[in-house]
Amino acid sequence: MSVNHSSSGSGQLATNILYFARALREAGLPVGPGAVLDALAAVEAAGVGNRADFYAALHAVFVKKHEHSLLFDQAFRIFWKRRGFIEKLIAMMSPMAEPAKRLERAEAGASRIADAFFKTPRDAKAEPSHDLDARLTMSAAEVLQRKDFAQMNAAEIIAARDAIAKLRLPAHAVRTRRFVPDRRGLRVDPRRSFRRSLKAGGSTIDLAFRARSVRHPPIVVLCDISGSMSEYTRIFLHFVHALGERRRVSTFLFGTRLTNVTRALREKDVDEALALCSDQVKDWSGGTRIGAALHRFNREWSRRVLGQGAIVLLFTDGLERDDVRALGLEMERLRKSCRKLIWANPLLRYGGFEAKAQGVRAMLPEVDEFRPIHSLASMADLCRALAEERPTFADPKAWLKLSA
Repeated sequence: MSVNHSSSGSGQLATNILYFARALREAGLPVGPGAVLDALAAVEAAGVGNRADFYAALHAVFVKKHEHSLLFDQAFRIFWKRRGFIEKLIAMMSPMAEPAKRLERAEAGASRIADAFFKTPRDAKAEPSHDLDARLTMSAAEVLQRKDFAQMNAAEIIAARDAIAKLRLPAHAVRTRRFVPDRRGLRVDPRRSFRRSLKAGGSTIDLAFRARSVRHPPIVVLCDISGSMSEYTRIFLHFVHALGERRRVSTFLFGTRLTNVTRALREKDVDEALALCSDQVKDWSGGTRIGAALHRFNREWSRRVLGQGAIVLLFTDGLERDDVRALGLEMERLRKSCRKLIWANPLLRYGGFEAKAQGVRAMLPEVDEFRPIHSLASMADLCRALAEERPTFADPKAWLKLSA
């Protein structure tokens, strides 16, 4: 793909870059007028002569966070995929243009890109509404509760984030071995009782009572940020941020390495918190080395954060690329160090899921609960699991028998 630098061609190219920036903004990327001017200047200064150089110039300007790379890649592939893009893409952006052929299996974030490119113009006349029997339809809120995160458009993603912030988060507390003063306690506190008796000269004894202290067990989150998980990871981190407002949460992200982002997620503003996470993580949307990440966690962090009956929430698809024998050993050590190990796997959204991957089979024997995590409804179920409510899922080891 060569770029024509003629006067008319330059004007058409600038117009298409403007349309491309608008589509990125509709898809959820923070692209403003200044970024469009910077993109035009970058293309003119670089003097790009092929598709790769043109991609690099626009990517350098429009992509500010690691998690935006996936959306940009899909938008670029759809928008600039035809040869002779200067003439043909103007027709492609016309309201009468036919949308690109959809993939048989929708990729993560694909619906957000399609919604941004082929949405109805704002000034178009609205179609006449039809009266429908509400009893035979599902409400928008109910549809949103069960819709897959990867298939949500930009508006639905925003609504899902607002719904996550309003989730009923777990507040379960457990009794510890320590005792604290309690007027309704059943045990007498001898020391406090004798101290009270001294005030009256020992003539009377005012009994003091105590009871076991109650504490919310901490939660440790191990979150996969590999390429296959990136679309779900962003939504899941919103859930972790909301969870941290009610519970003591330690968060670790891993792809090819392990990164502690606990302090970053303690920022009050969720967007600021995710921006700090993005700055700290260098392997976002990369490969997956679950065993190596768990080994480092068990060696360097488990003694620091897994005390006081901590609950571990593991968020990954279990697609390990390294030796699965080491993964099984690290999972066993992790399970013995915590009170409860919950594995949240987006792959469970598929009805025909089977535990055939070696990484999945190595991890399942050490898991207390195996749950899906792909929609708002599944997040609500996860909240009940973290609240120590009665589990609704069968033994995770049963998946091994079904896939044998």
